[in-house]
Amino acid sequence: MAEPRFGRMLTAMVTPFTPELELDLPRAQALVERLLASGTDGLIVCGTTGESPTVFYPQKIELFRAVVEAAKGRAPVIANAGDNCTADSVDFARKVASLGVDGIMTVVPYYNKPPQEGLYQHFRAIAEAVDLPVILYNIPGRCVINMTAETTLQLAHDCENIVAVKEASGDLTQIAQIIDGAPAGFDVLSGDDEMTLPMMGLGGAGVISVVAHVAGHRFKEMISAQVSGDHTRALRIHLELLPLMKALFMTSNPIMVKEALRLQGFPVGTVRLPLVPPTPEQTVELERIMRHVGTLPV
Repeated sequence: MAEPRFGRMLTAMVTPFTPELELDLPRAQALVERLLASGTDGLIVCGTTGESPTVFYPQKIELFRAVVEAAKGRAPVIANAGDNCTADSVDFARKVASLGVDGIMTVVPYYNKPPQEGLYQHFRAIAEAVDLPVILYNIPGRCVINMTAETTLQLAHDCENIVAVKEASGDLTQIAQIIDGAPAGFDVLSGDDEMTLPMMGLGGAGVISVVAHVAGHRFKEMISAQVSGDHTRALRIHLELLPLMKALFMTSNPIMVKEALRLQGFPVGTVRLPLVPPTPEQTVELERIMRHVGTLPV
């Protein structure tokens, strides 16, 4: 398997906040060090896991700058610059492109439910506005609509700098169609930790991960085993980590992964409203599962 442009295990970083719910940039930079030390190949900044809906544009700029500074060229930094307004997304992507990031991620427009032609024109406008590589992000569970394989492939073939898709549709038939029809160098990345192994079995490149925050070494080991052809070992690790992958999504992401980091002794603050901290019962269950899978001492 050819080595993907941005690596096989990218982490969708949480956004650390102070007790007053302001950006905690020093903690974000410390998180970069933690993730790189545990096997992360690339950093996705201010995506869903980074609470992008409640981190406004000026704060996103601060966060991107801080992560680029901390990464020091050791790993690609991908900035989430997409929105549900094409004009805003184009304008913001141009600003972000000047910050030294290595790429742009942009999500299917949410709430306004565009048809497939609208999706095509939206993503093409963003791609044509910047000279950076662009990762598409398809997540129907949050955006209501699904970007079809046909639309993804049309964009991949028509726009040279659209180089990857983060696929979180959960539709393996659609994902296989994209992998089969993609041009050389176009990477299909799992947007769901649980789907990483099945997608890689179809020829997917890797994952944009949440669980890598708290089980990076083991998740990377699973990915490496799959790439090397040791499928039995890859499946064993997948099954061992599966309860944790599910636990991190027992409520809306990133509530539980922030709690998991706190339990591991690396607090990053809580979430901004309308998200809320986990219930005591959710914390107890998460801690139980983390001990069970070995990400906390027994």
